[in-house]
Amino acid sequence: QVQLVQSGGGLVQPGGSLRLSCTSSGNIFAIRTMGWYRQTPDKQRELVATITEGGTINYADSAKGRFTISRDYNKNWIYLQMNSLKPEDTAAYYCHAVTFSTMEYWGQGTQVTVSS
Repeated sequence: QVQLVQSGGGLVQPGGSLRLSCTSSGNIFAIRTMGWYRQTPDKQRELVATITEGGTINYADSAKGRFTISRDYNKNWIYLQMNSLKPEDTAAYYCHAVTFSTMEYWGQGTQVTVSS
């Protein structure tokens, strides 16, 4: 079992920045990939960024150049630094982990609202 607890998020003006954090506990050595997804009421949950245990990073096109995912292996944290935020980035953001045995786990979600 893996537990994911998120922090960060909130309200920010267009062009602003936010950082999301996610800490993992439990069977953390089983985690292969961690990442961030987001969801709005009218859309399916979509990938934002992922990072593997080997450090390979993947970004959605919408996140490239503005968002940065990072992973602190010693402290079992991942982060999503979001810069140049746009109103269309408004969504509930979820931390996600996939183990080597393909089990999936989700954080509790945190709301990001970009509005003036």
